[in-house]
Amino acid sequence: MEIESFEAIYERYNADVYRFAVHLSGNPTLAEDITSETFVRVWTAPGKIRTTTVKAYLLTIARHLYLDEARAMHRHVDLDAEAIAAPGPSPHALTEQHTEAERMRRALAKLTESDRAALLMRANDELGYEEIAAALAISVSAAKVRVHRARVRLARMLTQREAR
Repeated sequence: MEIESFEAIYERYNADVYRFAVHLSGNPTLAEDITSETFVRVWTAPGKIRTTTVKAYLLTIARHLYLDEARAMHRHVDLDAEAIAAPGPSPHALTEQHTEAERMRRALAKLTESDRAALLMRANDELGYEEIAAALAISVSAAKVRVHRARVRLARMLTQREAR
């Protein structure tokens, strides 16, 4: 890969890969490691990228690195609220945002890894179903079902918590 094209890819997708890794792992430090390793692998990869988009290729690498790490750790890590919560205009708004973000993170963490990955690729990274299917090595129809199933489960979990 040429240096200019690698630098352009890094600049364009670094934040996306990091955000995806944070959402998958729930650990900002691990997400930084996954992001770095993703780009090292792209840098050292022989030949050209063989997926429909560079972003799908990068997220696939990041997901595989996360799965390798998760297998090695054999434990669940809760998402760090400070890594994802956006600041609000006032302390009250910040508290509300923090509470809502925490509810969402906890609900996301209850989804299976493959459902969570599919949903995040679609919702956060705006990947098409074809790209999601390629990244997860499943059919396009299975990708659609996985995203839909994840949305329904997430909505159900969030509604159940509100009813309490």
